[in-house]
Amino acid sequence: MYALVDCNNFFVSCERAFQPWLEKRPVVVLSNNDGCVVARSNESKPLVPMGTPFFKLKGLVDSGKIEVRSSNYTLYGDLSRRVMNILASTGLPLEKYSIDEAYLDLEGLPAEQQRPFCLALVRKIRKWTGIPVSIGIAPTKTLGKVANHFAKRYPGYKGVCVIDSDEKREKALSLTTIDDVWGIGWRSAPKLMSLGVHTALDFVQRPESWVQKHMGIVGVRTWRELQGERAVAEDRDERRQSICTSRSFAELVQDSAELSLRVSDFAGICAEKLRHDRSRCRSVGVFIHTSRFRKDLPQYYPFVQVRLDTPSNDTETIVGAALKAFRRAYKPGYLYKRAGVTVDDITASDYLEASLFETPSEALRREKNDTVSALMDHFNSAHNNLLRLASQRSGHYAEGIRREHCSPLFSTEWSDILEIK
Repeated sequence: MYALVDCNNFFVSCERAFQPWLEKRPVVVLSNNDGCVVARSNESKPLVPMGTPFFKLKGLVDSGKIEVRSSNYTLYGDLSRRVMNILASTGLPLEKYSIDEAYLDLEGLPAEQQRPFCLALVRKIRKWTGIPVSIGIAPTKTLGKVANHFAKRYPGYKGVCVIDSDEKREKALSLTTIDDVWGIGWRSAPKLMSLGVHTALDFVQRPESWVQKHMGIVGVRTWRELQGERAVAEDRDERRQSICTSRSFAELVQDSAELSLRVSDFAGICAEKLRHDRSRCRSVGVFIHTSRFRKDLPQYYPFVQVRLDTPSNDTETIVGAALKAFRRAYKPGYLYKRAGVTVDDITASDYLEASLFETPSEALRREKNDTVSALMDHFNSAHNNLLRLASQRSGHYAEGIRREHCSPLFSTEWSDILEIK
């Protein structure tokens, strides 16, 4: 059996953990530059659709009907690590799925102990971190998602729902709409509904050949998982196939030098993520966009890619390629609102296909750049952006981003520690 542990309304819960007066209040968390709503408390969901631009909410905020917070990813990341450390301390096999979700393999526990164990885990995580979690227990990961949904929705489960029989499985599937099923994409759900499949139970009652015809092998895996048969790989390849780092700017930017600094920052972050994943990329792309909301201004949305001779993850190479792409993409006379860097064609870092025409001096330079990048990661893990290229901005990467409603770094900065009076 699997236990899917999912933090409830995670970003909002992180804010509430250190600001208890936000409990039972409608709360929303905004995207970078306070752009739009990316997280909501249960109380705010009837009032605010996901993705609502912040400027449309100012009336509700000014009147005190909604509490708003800027995204505080340092705080969220720290509390996520604390939750995951508690899960790891159980000694059960752990698979981290996202910042607020993880699977525990309960095969080592007798069936009668699984629910009491998870109930105690819910209480422990809430007491030690302040984060409420829900746990869905089921024989497959997809059914675990279904069980978790009921654990969140119905207080009677006390945070833990178990699907351990065909009767419970069919009942849960009959109450689960097809667009709520993990593995059914937003494109597939309308198609299935048009074919008369409205619930997860409708889906599993179709023949496997029908599912294969309309949804392919991915749909068949989901179908089997909902039948109670494990079909999702146990050891998934966590290596990302593409990485993108982008930001919207607080103000419109026209200056080429300022834009190149920001592109350098984004490329540096992409290089760090590649090294974290033990990956290398062969393609670096840059986009710079004007504001699509400013119809009174000229519009321009270029995207330029540069191909590397040898797959790389070192900061100097990635930043250099990004700046080369930026110079091709940039045109004067436009006011830019957003920029970003993408890295694609990703391979494992331990598999390096050198260029046929690479000279010994080029190979030595590549090795030197790898060493320098490793040193940068070592020092920057404790002091973010302490070591950087001259083409990058000094200070924290988040500087220059509008965060007018950001909460303190309660758990990572001594100067922001809670004061008790």
